[in-house]
Amino acid sequence: MGEVLDLVEARLRTALGEPDARAAVTFLGTDRIEVLRFRSEDHDGGDVVRYATLGMSAHPMTDPTAALADPVKGPRAELILSVRAGLADTDKALRPLAVLAASPQVEGVVVAPGASLDVGEPLWTSAAFSSVLVAEPGGLVEDLELAAPMDPVRFLPLLPMTSNEAAWKRVHGAQELQERWLTHGTDLRDPLRRSVPLD
Repeated sequence: MGEVLDLVEARLRTALGEPDARAAVTFLGTDRIEVLRFRSEDHDGGDVVRYATLGMSAHPMTDPTAALADPVKGPRAELILSVRAGLADTDKALRPLAVLAASPQVEGVVVAPGASLDVGEPLWTSAAFSSVLVAEPGGLVEDLELAAPMDPVRFLPLLPMTSNEAAWKRVHGAQELQERWLTHGTDLRDPLRRSVPLD
């Protein structure tokens, strides 16, 4: 387990640079989840803060309907949230992110692109978001191949959703919501943004 996490952290540092802060959260009956904070400059010159989980990939995620959990095979992932710096106290997202990263261990869910994850409270103080859309991996941090027969670790971006967007996504699907964001030029990294028009 430790070896996998060492490789994951090395991949994160290669892709995102040195973390400037880290926090650890332990939930009853689960392994420790860390959240690392990275700062970088966006292509338009603004500062971006990225929060990456470390610990979720220590074990493969198991289909809750499976009779036996395979300790080696199965999808592995970590979560990444990117927001514009200095607009809101987004460091409050550390605990909600750790909760989401622990959900495969706690609730037996398999986190995959297109899924909605809800923390039941604002992601940070006064945030309009309590849920996220899991996006496709590979853009920011490449998949980390592990020794066979282990599955690679995928680094899944999280896109914050307002409650209206989350409800609309349940009806119309993740693809439709992402197309609507694209059509309206939505800045998904803006921690103060409001819901995209859904009429």
